[in-house]
Amino acid sequence: MSKPVLMNTYAQLPVTFTRGEGPWLWDEQGRRYLDGLCGIGVTGLGHAHPRVTQAICEQAGRLLHTSNLYGIEVQQQLGERLCRLSGMDRVFFANSGAEANEALIKLARLHGHQQGIENPAVIVMENSFHGRTMATLTATGNRKVQVGFEPLVQGFIRAPYNDLAALKTIAENSQNVVAVLLEPIQGEGGINIPDADYLAEVRALCDQQGWLMMLDEVQTGVARTGEWFAFQHSDSVPDAMALAKGLGNGVPIGACLARGAAAELMQPGHHGSTFGGNPLVCRAALAVLDTIEEERLLPRIQQMGEALFAAFSAELSELEGVLSIRCAGLMVGITLDRDCPQLVQQALEAGLLINVTAGSTVRLLPPFILSDDELNLLVEGVCSLIKTVLTEA
Repeated sequence: MSKPVLMNTYAQLPVTFTRGEGPWLWDEQGRRYLDGLCGIGVTGLGHAHPRVTQAICEQAGRLLHTSNLYGIEVQQQLGERLCRLSGMDRVFFANSGAEANEALIKLARLHGHQQGIENPAVIVMENSFHGRTMATLTATGNRKVQVGFEPLVQGFIRAPYNDLAALKTIAENSQNVVAVLLEPIQGEGGINIPDADYLAEVRALCDQQGWLMMLDEVQTGVARTGEWFAFQHSDSVPDAMALAKGLGNGVPIGACLARGAAAELMQPGHHGSTFGGNPLVCRAALAVLDTIEEERLLPRIQQMGEALFAAFSAELSELEGVLSIRCAGLMVGITLDRDCPQLVQQALEAGLLINVTAGSTVRLLPPFILSDDELNLLVEGVCSLIKTVLTEA
């Protein structure tokens, strides 16, 4: 066995994939697996998508990188497209969701300092996840990702998710709040879906208080919920939002978008990224957006989400030990009455890739291009695994 050279940051599963096609992956022994996780919500168009592959190959043969010291035509095209789809005015391109959220936090602080607030604070949510940089892990509402990295970054106030009364209490007692940062649906926290009017109420409170409403759409954005962005289900347009994951279908790209006064906060010298928005990743992202739009995948995602919810409800909702089934487009969470991390390994052995998050929630983030037969295979496989684990002593 070769000497380990990678830092021990992941408890990796005992499999190495060598190729993929659509929703399927193959390992070194040639065994096939149905991908119900999409690399944690990334490969929405599946693996080796022809249009994305062609865009990457063509751009790699033309120009990879020049830096943001110069104009990048394809970056401008992508920025215009994202702003049109979202209603935002400007965009900053980064390399990941954490970097995009870091940019949101910097926007909030600039906003506060412009108002003369010396120590601006951002309200963040319990059970949230925003990344692993120092600022974003501090903003994250999970103590496990923070342990060992103290002292944490100052300037955050934590509130329970989906609780407007808590936000109003903070407003009454804190004079230095400048923004609210939240996920429209909490992904890592267990596919937690708020009340239908929650985002609209947060929007109204932010308008009343002069706060920025900032959404982390890293996992929910780029069609995952059946709209381009999850906030569009409620028409509660944020002042700024973060994207990543599904935007590049596997190439590393993140984006921080803003509108109105928030879009004018960043000035030369305030922020930057050497690789952010280079020609390669922007060309890939444009191919992703083109494909979703031209193949009319948004209604298909909504249809598949409804089918998944109906199928899982029919098979599992009456079982003792299944606490809840939640679905928003192709974000699925099935919460059990016990921790079930072993399901990930058991699913792998059954030729299926899933995830367990928040200890007891089976999380599915399947690709947008599943056929009906593949959708049924996913349901059958997951239901079989859950029924098995519920019968274990």
